[in-house]
Amino acid sequence: MEHMDFEDQVSTVIDDQEVLTSDSECDSSSSSFSQFGSFTRSGMARLLEGSSEHKIIKRSFQKGLRQLGKETKVEAIHKNSYSSHIGKARLESFRIFSEAVKRKSGSNNANVKYAWYGGSREEICEIITHGFSRFRDGESSDQSYGVGVNLFAANFSIDGVLSSGMDENGTRHLLLCRVILGNMEVVHPGSKQIQPSSTEFDSGVDNLSSPRRYTIWSPYMNSHIFPNYVVSFKAPRVTGFERIRTSVVRPNSPFMKFPTLLSMLSRVLPRSKMVLITKFYSDYRDNKLSRTQLIQKLRRLVGDKLLIAVIKFDREKQLQARVRCSTSSDLSSTGKYAAGA
Repeated sequence: MEHMDFEDQVSTVIDDQEVLTSDSECDSSSSSFSQFGSFTRSGMARLLEGSSEHKIIKRSFQKGLRQLGKETKVEAIHKNSYSSHIGKARLESFRIFSEAVKRKSGSNNANVKYAWYGGSREEICEIITHGFSRFRDGESSDQSYGVGVNLFAANFSIDGVLSSGMDENGTRHLLLCRVILGNMEVVHPGSKQIQPSSTEFDSGVDNLSSPRRYTIWSPYMNSHIFPNYVVSFKAPRVTGFERIRTSVVRPNSPFMKFPTLLSMLSRVLPRSKMVLITKFYSDYRDNKLSRTQLIQKLRRLVGDKLLIAVIKFDREKQLQARVRCSTSSDLSSTGKYAAGA
């Protein structure tokens, strides 16, 4: 993340595509709206409807709801004004940790993204005022992706909606946060992992190439997450969100059989590296290495870029094979119908 004066000008990126410089247009009379008074008392400022900032946040939110976006009415959007001494300190802390993660990774950015977090109005106000202090209770084992704060990628606000709570006015609320992801590792559903598996990693994701869910571990939950906006909305058919969410095509897990992966890597890697990789795989089969340890060693030796490229190539080959098979089947069926006509 590029260095900038956070107190004078804040640049935000939604979906890594739209850039907004905040000469923020805020409603100075926002405190008069009793329904949202708890947000303004927590240091949030209501954005003027129709302002460029309001439009970008609203568009990103509705886009992530898929077909239910048009039926969902945005009631208000509040922005963290970080005007208090504590607010300024938290923002400066986020900047310092971003720089630290960037230096640690040896790259030019700390992999800072936007992510949604759904909760009740009271919980969101508590987070804005005091930070994250607990994890959501009652999450089933198949929904848990490690023990930490689970957030959803900017283009999946639909997942955050299902975690939101309705207030007495029938309004729901989502936090849009900036999160420092740094070097990510895959965390599988039902995992009880509570911290990075090694000092190499900073956060967890459900998918390395196309993450939908982020896990920020307990030690980092208030240094690597900065609450930026609150979107308040009314959704007439919240019961339909689960159906829509499950119908969205999820990115496949970056998984392929190890023998297939080794075979493909042998075509591009020098023999010296393949000897090591083969030894790692042999140790894994002899239960001397766990699957996680094997993957970590592969990532260090091969590099994420090459691994992802190989996995994507294999995925595309499988997809092309399915298309050819489907086309062949359709042609065969058409021939049968034609013969019987």
